[in-house]
Amino acid sequence: MTATDGGSATGGDRRGGPGGDTVAAVVRQWRAVHPDLDTGPMEIIGRINRCAALLQQAEDAPLRRAGLSRAEFDLLGALRRTGHELTPGDLARETFSSGAAVTKRLKQLTERGLVDRRGDTRDRRVAHVRLTDGGRDLVDGILPEQLSYEAAVLSGVDGRRQDELATLLGGLLGQLEGRLDALRV
Repeated sequence: MTATDGGSATGGDRRGGPGGDTVAAVVRQWRAVHPDLDTGPMEIIGRINRCAALLQQAEDAPLRRAGLSRAEFDLLGALRRTGHELTPGDLARETFSSGAAVTKRLKQLTERGLVDRRGDTRDRRVAHVRLTDGGRDLVDGILPEQLSYEAAVLSGVDGRRQDELATLLGGLLGQLEGRLDALRV
């Protein structure tokens, strides 16, 4: 890689990102095979996917200590932050989960006494889910520790850069939420 092809002698990509990450190596390989293709999207999406995978592997230590998966905590968190009962369908939308996954998680959380389900008085097919006192206490106890853990994960990025990254990712997410369905075929 040379300065004239967008990289540097140290292997950085043309966007000024770190040249030593795994995506940079993949991009260099693709550029060698297909120098005519723009790997820009791969450089962004590949890094987002790799970061997500690494963060998922870390498995959120505070949640794990509490015996919760991220997905279970997301359900409990949705109930806590909205402050009212939700249907399983509402929870699926709030947590970007399938209905089947929500049903399975709710069963486990109900067995642990963290949520209650009650049937709708007008439609027996509809259930309403709410946090128990124990569920609320668990979420309120874990949230500060989880946020501290997440701050530690991001501690290598200074505050200004974190703000920039949050803004950029927020813009990307807003675009994707608004038009991703149109791109699916």
